[in-house]
Amino acid sequence: MKKTIATLIVGLFATAAFAQTPAPATAPAAAPEAAAKTEMKTDAKVKTEEHKQHAKEAKAHAKEAKADAKEAKADAKEAKADAKEAKAHADAKVHTDAKAAAKTEVKADAKVAKAEMKTETKTEAKEAAPAKK
Repeated sequence: MKKTIATLIVGLFATAAFAQTPAPATAPAAAPEAAAKTEMKTDAKVKTEEHKQHAKEAKAHAKEAKADAKEAKADAKEAKADAKEAKAHADAKVHTDAKAAAKTEVKADAKVAKAEMKTETKTEAKEAAPAKK
């Protein structure tokens, strides 16, 4: 118990001694604080510049995308015109093909009619000719 009381008394004296010493100068602490403020301001400026740069890039990308969309629209319009022209050409070709098919059919009918006429002529000629016996 004597040791515990002695330790407490020594602790009280030590506390009193530290309480009596003058406080450290605040000026050296202010310098790092000012440096920290300056650093924060610099960081803020850098971030602001980065944000501005990012905004410029985003604007440029948006402008580029708009130009691409406009170009795609023009390409689609051109493709539509080409398709319309191809359809007109196909319609004309179908008409020509139908005309050629009709012509071929008329030729085939004429050929069949000619063959029938030839057969009839031969048959009539055989009937008209006297039979040889």
